[in-house]
Amino acid sequence: MLGLAAISLVLASSVVIGVWGVRAARSTPDFLVASRSIVPGWNALAIAGEYVSAASVLGLAGLIVKNGVGAMWYAVGFTAGYVLVAALAAGPMRRSGAYTVPDFAEYRLGSPRIRRMCGLVVLVIMLLYLLPQFKAAGVVLELVSGIPYWVGVVGAGLVVSSTIAVGGMRSATYVQAFHYLVKLVFIAGPAVFLIALAGPERREAALDPSADADWSRPLLDLDGSGHPLLATISVLVATTLGAMGLPHVVMRFHTVAGARAARRVAVSVIVLLSLFYLWPVVYGLLGRVTTPEPEETDVVPLLVPGAIVPGTAGAVLTALVAAGAFAAFLSTSSGLLLALAGGLSHDLFGGSLSRLRLGVVVGTALAVALSLPAADVDINVLVGWAFAVAASTFCPLLTLGIWWRGLTATGATAGLLVGAATSTGAALASVVLDLEPGIVSVLLAQPALWTVPLAFAVMIAASRPGSVPDWASEAVLRLHVPGRYSSGGGAHNDTGAIPRARRENRVDAPGETG
Repeated sequence: MLGLAAISLVLASSVVIGVWGVRAARSTPDFLVASRSIVPGWNALAIAGEYVSAASVLGLAGLIVKNGVGAMWYAVGFTAGYVLVAALAAGPMRRSGAYTVPDFAEYRLGSPRIRRMCGLVVLVIMLLYLLPQFKAAGVVLELVSGIPYWVGVVGAGLVVSSTIAVGGMRSATYVQAFHYLVKLVFIAGPAVFLIALAGPERREAALDPSADADWSRPLLDLDGSGHPLLATISVLVATTLGAMGLPHVVMRFHTVAGARAARRVAVSVIVLLSLFYLWPVVYGLLGRVTTPEPEETDVVPLLVPGAIVPGTAGAVLTALVAAGAFAAFLSTSSGLLLALAGGLSHDLFGGSLSRLRLGVVVGTALAVALSLPAADVDINVLVGWAFAVAASTFCPLLTLGIWWRGLTATGATAGLLVGAATSTGAALASVVLDLEPGIVSVLLAQPALWTVPLAFAVMIAASRPGSVPDWASEAVLRLHVPGRYSSGGGAHNDTGAIPRARRENRVDAPGETG
């Protein structure tokens, strides 16, 4: 029961912190972007807390036990994604004045239709990413307390949706910053003790490459496909470019005061992620020698403490790790639900504050309903699917929308359809079809290597040069020029040069500095 007590303490603390942020959630800007008033330090902690998901805490260690040290490339890709975010998207996205990716698409391309299509893509990505979070909550509660899986999933959904529905982004920010610190202390602290208590023989065995040459290969060989280089590159493409396309990540850069602050936040997040991702790797290495063939790889970090230190000490360490894993669920699902609510109401139906709150409830109900039958699905399969879809849709849209004036609504629409269809279809085929390990199985299980270039090519080819509107240059220029830009009715004052759809948009786009 120590694990349940630790989780209950994290839950109670999260609710108290979340309620404290309720006082400011009185409008759509308050709810979605905290009125752009979050200081960079808090925002960086919150993003790191939101980004370090249950897949990072639980799934990465399990992958190392199952597939070898090559699984560490997942951590590299997750962190490297923020390098691209900082370099290519953070500042321009903040200058756009949009709240969400669909907001940005309508501003940049002048098409309410592309906004609605992006809203649907948001729903797909967020639901795919929410499933492993709720699954992790159910698995952790079942393991540490004996609570049935479905009770854990439903209860976790009630807790996180109630906090976010009431407090919005401000509540989520403070809660997620707290959760990052909880995860770092509760995951890293026990890991340090376990390394010391494991003894020299186990430590040497965990790092010994001679015992299993395949396991110690520095490349990721998915399910023995025999093509480790191909699999590694495809995973890196999905995790790195997928970070650019995750709607809840992009939304975060609108909660600070300006573009310079957004870039500073992105750089700080890279440091925080690098600090954290060392520890799931430690659990994976220790799990190799203590729990080499667990029935459920997703719970390896919860099994390692008891295997190394039986008795009360092991139970205490397990409780701390369980609390850290549950904090990972809470923080990531909070951001995902905000983005999902934006997709359901703000982007699809032009929602008010009450509709945004209803969107949180509806989104949670969908995620819970889909998570209940997913108890036997590997967490990283679902996370990889979400990253592949994000990389194949929003990454090309944002990259071309920010850096190429020639992108048109027609091109973006075609690219989004092709990217979403191919990445989703490939992932489904990898699950449904019984394929022999090989090149085809790798390219279906990790399709980003070919679906991302395909989406870029379609967007470029379908954007005919003659159809680029006159205001496109001004819209792109605004994304890159610090300060208030105006040229006879420019983007900042929403007059003549910007399309009618943008002028009637609900997004407030104040002048930027930096």
